[in-house]
Amino acid sequence: MATWFLTIIYLAFISLGLPDSLLGSAWPVMRPELGASLGSAGLITMIIAGGTIVSSLFSGKMTELLGTGKITLISCLMTAGALYGFSAAPSLFWLIVLAIPLGLGAGAVDAALNHYVATHYKAHHMSWLHCFWGVGATMGPIIMSYYIAEHNSWRSGYGAVSLIQFGLVIILLVTLPLWGKIAAIHKQSGASGSHEPANSEEEAPAAGNGGRVNVLQIKGVKNTLIAFLFYCGLELTVGLWGASYLVGVRGLNAQTAAAWVSLYYAGITVGRLITGFITLKVSNLVLIRTGQLTAMAGGLLILLPLPDYFALAGLILIGIGLAPIYPGLLHETPARFGAGNSSRLMGYQMAVAYTGSTLLPPLFGLIATRTSVAIFPVAVILFLVFMFLSAESVNRVIRKKQAAG
Repeated sequence: MATWFLTIIYLAFISLGLPDSLLGSAWPVMRPELGASLGSAGLITMIIAGGTIVSSLFSGKMTELLGTGKITLISCLMTAGALYGFSAAPSLFWLIVLAIPLGLGAGAVDAALNHYVATHYKAHHMSWLHCFWGVGATMGPIIMSYYIAEHNSWRSGYGAVSLIQFGLVIILLVTLPLWGKIAAIHKQSGASGSHEPANSEEEAPAAGNGGRVNVLQIKGVKNTLIAFLFYCGLELTVGLWGASYLVGVRGLNAQTAAAWVSLYYAGITVGRLITGFITLKVSNLVLIRTGQLTAMAGGLLILLPLPDYFALAGLILIGIGLAPIYPGLLHETPARFGAGNSSRLMGYQMAVAYTGSTLLPPLFGLIATRTSVAIFPVAVILFLVFMFLSAESVNRVIRKKQAAG
């Protein structure tokens, strides 16, 4: 039953990914109809990410009060309603208003499901959980591309995704009693059962400090947070502005650009599916570093004056490269900074990651509005370089700790 129940959790994470890639794919068509500026998409995204930060910070208390099942149900209902509102929004103002419940719903379900899987299932399920986010993020541009191409309507694309979300709400409502039952099964079987917690060691206190250490003062933590900031900023910047770059600079039509962006998300999805198996043989350190270098190669393919299909290959490479980085950095937290510090650091890391999603894409939109969206490849490479340098500085700190004893 516990293994089968993962299907419902994966479906919930698919629903989390679906809205994330819609706006960037539809914006080249939405913008002229709504009379909005190019950078307005960044404002909407910033509000969504801001709501996500707020709800993730309070998700722990809300989960304790209502339980993961109810939080997931309420969150999906909020996102479904917000997406339906997007499909009928008469102006940019209403998109901005509807971005608030969309962000609040997304943050609550993200934090709640990550905590549930980390508590009740083995570590490789975390990679696969984020893989299924990628399934949703990949499906979003495909659905939008279809409705733009066949019906010339971005509103129908949002409406279709809203219906999918409402379908999941029905499934979650019917299966609501299972959340408590599965948690009880895991509690009875204990940490050494068939689905041991990914971070079962986090119950141990931080060595030598009774758990009272200021985690931000631990060497390497601040640079890790910077890596999370640039990772999530990069991931969303590519998804949000990739289609605008392809249309405005490369001269592709809107539906082709949306389809190409979907392949970027497909790279993340397939990469995380494969990473779930590779983690059994290869360390997270190697996977993270390899992913960063792969993404840099993809950024160079977009930057260089090559035929358009090299830009497609570059987007796919960036997606594949990004795949192991976020789950890998999360999973390394207890090993690098102590099991007793990991729960607090997880919260900080997710908050900073969402901050990157909130600030960096609209910052790029602002700069692109005043200059040109042609700077997109340069921004991608700069974000990758900052993330790589931050992650490598943490690796040096860890090596010194290990050498010292």
